[in-house]
Amino acid sequence: MDGITQLVPRDRFLPLCPRETRVGQARRAGIEIEFGGLTEAEAAEVVSRTLGGKVREIAAHDLEVDTTGWGAVSICLDTAFRDKAGSALADLGLQLGRAVVPVEVVTPPLSPEQLPEADRLRGALRAAGAQGSREGMFLGFGLHLNPEIASPEAADLVPVVRAFALIEDWLRKADPIDPSRRLLPFVDPYPRSFVDRLAAAGRGWSRDDFVDAYLAETPTRNRGLDMLPCLAHLAGDRVAQALGPGADAVGARPTFHYRLPDCRIDEPGWRLAYEWNRWVMVERLAADTAALEGLAADWLDYRAALTTTRSDWFDHLDRVLCGLELWDGACGSDATTGR
Repeated sequence: MDGITQLVPRDRFLPLCPRETRVGQARRAGIEIEFGGLTEAEAAEVVSRTLGGKVREIAAHDLEVDTTGWGAVSICLDTAFRDKAGSALADLGLQLGRAVVPVEVVTPPLSPEQLPEADRLRGALRAAGAQGSREGMFLGFGLHLNPEIASPEAADLVPVVRAFALIEDWLRKADPIDPSRRLLPFVDPYPRSFVDRLAAAGRGWSRDDFVDAYLAETPTRNRGLDMLPCLAHLAGDRVAQALGPGADAVGARPTFHYRLPDCRIDEPGWRLAYEWNRWVMVERLAADTAALEGLAADWLDYRAALTTTRSDWFDHLDRVLCGLELWDGACGSDATTGR
């Protein structure tokens, strides 16, 4: 881990940026944790003991706990076989696949005050034997964060995607994701052509411009920041047209679906707050217009140079982000640009 990564707080959840939606409500976020080492029934019992509420079966390998404070928490075996459970072949596939197929705990949208409870649940699952991405080869378990968008307007969507695209290389390399997740297609990086378009024209895009560019360049769920659920919420017909039958698998919701982080639930020093705060760094960069515009210009210069390598961009990002202090600064116009 580099110096910046060591400075990212692990003991507290930094506030989203902005903290509230455009209608003045605190932004909420759902959390999805994938892991091995426990069956879905065992994981559901941990959820019940930790948060309160009774376990009930929705379907085979699909459970729910109606918790006293959060509402319904879903616990399931995260595989397409689950939908076909009951046939001999599907049940055999589920049993054989348990070594590499994760159990997934999915929370409802949580308020900022509820986030520490999510980390308490993480600790309880670890104590019960949950295993993370680096426990074995080909696991590829992830942590997915679903922060609510501030509004459906381009001004609240495009800068965040633009900021993520520009620093994705740093997020992926500063604390590298597990090799199994790099090899599998689930969190492929954005195409360089899409980053080029975001850097060159993203600031002036309308929402329609953004939808057009995203669906043209990256019409897939397999990205570190998957915007298809959000776009399905905002422009469902256009997503359905672009994806065809695959659109049925996209659950529409007004969130950023950040799926890059590993789940390292069995590692003593790992906390949900750490990965959450790395996402907050993206939002803080998005809110700092001067810093974001400077970084976009730097990207275009980097891409135009014939002698640069991919590591050159990472090194540049490391220097710029160190100056911005996004892990500990203010949000928006009060943030120091360091430029």
